[in-house]
Amino acid sequence: MDIVRIGLKEWEILSPDKGSALEGLKLSSDKSVSDLVDFLSENRKLKILQLQKGLLIEAYSYVGTLRLGNIKITIHPKITGQPLMNLLRYAYGIRNLKLYTPLKVGVENQTFQDLLIYQLYLEAKEIISRGIKREYLPWKQDLNTIKGKIDFGQLLHQGGINKQTIPCIYHPRLEDCIFNRVMKSGLKFSSALTEDPELRISIRQTISLLDDYVSDEKLSRDLTAQAKNLITRLTAAYGSIFNIIELLMESSGISLEKEQRIRLPGFLFDMNRFFQALISRFLKETLRDYTINDEYRIKGMMSYRPSHNPLNRKSPTPRPDYAVIKNGKLISLLDAKYRDLWENNLPRDMLYQLGIYALSQKDNRTSTILYPAADPLAKEARVEINDPVYGGRLAQVVLRPVNLVRLNEIISEPMTRQKERDRKKMAFYMTFGSE
Repeated sequence: MDIVRIGLKEWEILSPDKGSALEGLKLSSDKSVSDLVDFLSENRKLKILQLQKGLLIEAYSYVGTLRLGNIKITIHPKITGQPLMNLLRYAYGIRNLKLYTPLKVGVENQTFQDLLIYQLYLEAKEIISRGIKREYLPWKQDLNTIKGKIDFGQLLHQGGINKQTIPCIYHPRLEDCIFNRVMKSGLKFSSALTEDPELRISIRQTISLLDDYVSDEKLSRDLTAQAKNLITRLTAAYGSIFNIIELLMESSGISLEKEQRIRLPGFLFDMNRFFQALISRFLKETLRDYTINDEYRIKGMMSYRPSHNPLNRKSPTPRPDYAVIKNGKLISLLDAKYRDLWENNLPRDMLYQLGIYALSQKDNRTSTILYPAADPLAKEARVEINDPVYGGRLAQVVLRPVNLVRLNEIISEPMTRQKERDRKKMAFYMTFGSE
């Protein structure tokens, strides 16, 4: 069966127009495919409609590659190549490694998931070249001479000394620790996920270097979280690896909601979460005189009446992405939306959500949407919320563009006094709209 390859960009809509690749195209009748299509649509990951003329595909904020029967869909981000990789490294605390590599494919030609997998390969290769971590691990063995301490529990279990060896417990310094097991498991997982055959071969060669020293272990969120919690200053280099592995797992459907339990046949990365992480780190590092609270809870604004809550449900709590606070006082509420609102209309659900945030404030009834803009001429827009009966402004919603190309330049350049001023200038613009 020939594979039909469809490519589009984030937030793009492809219709089955005459002469297009989608004209006359039909989805597989397999139930697993139809269930996956329904799941993707319900969770606003990707919308696929079977029309009489063919398929209609609408992308949202997710990018990556997905296989539906004989149809392979690749969603590309608008910002690509090295700038995207720089922003990803910055947002998720991944190191910028510049190592010699035999791979011929550059970042400009790789799919989104291969950018992450390539970075994981570089991280693992760098750690192995330096020497992987070794830990003193408990080891039980029957020995001719005592080493460490005698295993009295085993000695009692076997009925005393009845052979020429003595059960001992000692602690040799081995490479088979949780850090290396997670690294090896993540490499194996990524080798099955990559679209680049040359990259897959390089990863498998790297795995072979670990086979004699590090045991296999099933990759899971709990295992990765356990390893991350054990990171110290001496093992900080593993942090980037664990961050990338978590991103790969989440984007492959492993960590979807418990009730869903659907493993995606491919890779879908939420650019909205990336944009939130990027803005959060930049504001926190730059606006040091302010406190930036993520997922700020607006308490007490909405509540069920006790006499009219038959199911005893919890009251809704609006949660903007960031609250800017100074000296204990709320200064500004910000929300990051990965949708170019200069080129596309503002969806009603976004406007209503930000309207609630604005109305929740006592004094400065303003909330702001930060969005990535491809056009360098994009300017701030404001939507006023007025009293429909008595007139007058109740609140306002600000649509503020963020130039990711410029942000990439600012975070990539060496820090000088001028660059520090440039950072503060951009951070103040994002937060207050004033440079």
